[in-house]
Amino acid sequence: MYRFLLTPRWLALHVVVLLVIPAFVFLGRWQFGRYEERSSSSHEITANLSAAPVPLESLMSPGTPMRAHDRYRPVTVTGTFDAASQLLVRRRTQESRVGFYVLTPLRTADGTGVLVNRGWVKAGATADALPEVPPPSTGEVTVTGRLQPSETEETTGIRNRSGLPPGQVLLINTEAIGQGMPYRLLGGFVELTDQTPKAQAAPAPVPAPDVGGGGGLNLAYGVQWWLFIGIAVGGWILLIRREAADQRAEAASA
Repeated sequence: MYRFLLTPRWLALHVVVLLVIPAFVFLGRWQFGRYEERSSSSHEITANLSAAPVPLESLMSPGTPMRAHDRYRPVTVTGTFDAASQLLVRRRTQESRVGFYVLTPLRTADGTGVLVNRGWVKAGATADALPEVPPPSTGEVTVTGRLQPSETEETTGIRNRSGLPPGQVLLINTEAIGQGMPYRLLGGFVELTDQTPKAQAAPAPVPAPDVGGGGGLNLAYGVQWWLFIGIAVGGWILLIRREAADQRAEAASA
């Protein structure tokens, strides 16, 4: 009755099912791995965002790279803005509008500096027009902000290129920017959230990151792939039983 299972058509179906099952197992495990990775990252980001601000020099020093797990840590740093070395970071979107980040070095009392992303400004009327940028505060200020790592093409997906207008960059790459500075820069940069004394006018602050569901979609996709295993096996068995029933019916009618 079940000799039909050895026909070429059914052998091909067996091979497909045997290939599909381990593929779905792999895809499910991969999604569960992504869920664990994103959940861990989400918990770390949430903890960092809610932590109390600490002095920047307690987390890093000149010549040492920023630690990955310090991203989004609130920090404070005191110094004076170097308006002459201010840069505009192109192609930055906020509230569905394209504009610039305003990147101003803050020089500290020990002679080092740190890049401060003071916020976002909308683009000019034309592609070549400069945006209106509120000037940085003069005198000594204390900046509070979120610590961020130096940007690269790999981490941002932004392709760097030369030939930009003077004073403009595509990436907040501390190493590259520091090569043209008269003082040493600390690694990473600070995303300003507050300053003392308050600025009379300032760019729009960069919003805090959306932590999201911590990989909840990956968990759902993982369960979905493993459910597909049951559907594939169940459909395979159903087809076999239906074929066997049809052959029994043909034998009875004969």
